[in-house]
Amino acid sequence: MTLNFKSLFTDKRKKSKLSDFQDLDHINGVALSITSAKLYNPPRDDLVLFYFRNGANYASVYTQSSIISENIRWNKSIRNKKIRALLVNTRNANAFTGKKGFLGLKEIAEDLSEQLSSKQKLDEEKPEKVKPKEIIFGCTGTIGEEFPTKKIKNCISDIVEKIKYNQNKYVWTKAALGILTTDLVPKLAMEECKIGNTNVKIYGIAKGSGMIYPNMATTLGYVFTDAQISPKVLKKLLDKNIETTFNAISCDGDTSTNDMVSIFATGAANNLIIKNMKDERLKDFEISFHNVLLNLAKRVAADGEGATKFITINIKKAKTEKDAKKIAFTIANSPLVKTAISGEDPNWGRIIMAIGKSKVSIKTMKLNISFGDIKIVERGNLVENYSEESVKNLMKEEKIDLNIDLNIGKKNFTVYTMDLSKKYIEINADYRS
Repeated sequence: MTLNFKSLFTDKRKKSKLSDFQDLDHINGVALSITSAKLYNPPRDDLVLFYFRNGANYASVYTQSSIISENIRWNKSIRNKKIRALLVNTRNANAFTGKKGFLGLKEIAEDLSEQLSSKQKLDEEKPEKVKPKEIIFGCTGTIGEEFPTKKIKNCISDIVEKIKYNQNKYVWTKAALGILTTDLVPKLAMEECKIGNTNVKIYGIAKGSGMIYPNMATTLGYVFTDAQISPKVLKKLLDKNIETTFNAISCDGDTSTNDMVSIFATGAANNLIIKNMKDERLKDFEISFHNVLLNLAKRVAADGEGATKFITINIKKAKTEKDAKKIAFTIANSPLVKTAISGEDPNWGRIIMAIGKSKVSIKTMKLNISFGDIKIVERGNLVENYSEESVKNLMKEEKIDLNIDLNIGKKNFTVYTMDLSKKYIEINADYRS
């Protein structure tokens, strides 16, 4: 499917409207540009540039796969505290491409830095030279195919020429569409808050639909703020809040080579810089930042390949958070659980199976299980007034909540996932065609 605004409105596989998305408008210090490098046939937007004309503090978390893409290797080699640009391509993961894939990024960074330096001379009162090592990359798509260095280099002048210093909902949505692969809808989120007496914005976009599982969750996620926060604090904020957001989703239990979530702080709001996580002025910002990450993470899970149901799995009163998380993901990644939910079959026995498979020590006679508000198992026994018909009706809904209360501790964890439908198989069987 060609990804553009027309398909966003007309695609019948997902009921999505532009009005469903938040009204991201302008955020100071960030400039956007979107173009087509003709990586797809037929062509679509597939190359997105985020340009920070005055630089941006940043922090990232990456995949924990033992095989990483060349763009992750490049990004990890960057030692600058500030960067000037993020360039994201879709269709090609630049993974398992070796030295040639890495050198391709180097060539692109050299061209892009030169042309951004020229733009600095045209647009800035005090122009600065943009260096190749002030540019990082996001890549997503097929693993093992030759990286299209030449096609992307041929588009550098066009994407620099199209840079927009002022954004609106249209521009942000176009950028979010430009980084998608098998996703059906763009993913955007925003929050506004205060640091001290200064108003700040937090905007985010993400992509992800298949090969979704933590460490750190297979996706690209980019968050932008005009707040002035040190790189050290940004990294601590990201590491802390990723655990209950992007590290709490799963679509199919597979982790990719290209996982990347980053935050960029332009400092354009001119608040007194935050240099310490214990700074009281950071509290509201952290809440809003977490909300943006969680919003994006949920959108990724809800748009999982072939998804017809969005599933929330709440594990309560476990001995440890680790135990709660392990049970939640064992349920979330069970093909039997996911197919039962897809088929709207209230087969709660599959939940029991998954809990047992997790190998977490529990006390069966303390176990409670509910689908939504409907109690099914209480204190290890099927409830006396259990009505399968009621649960069947609940299973027809698009949002399903599974509540498992272990009653052996005080720790909780929530995971977000989707069902496993026939469409998932079709999408992945035809992925490269």
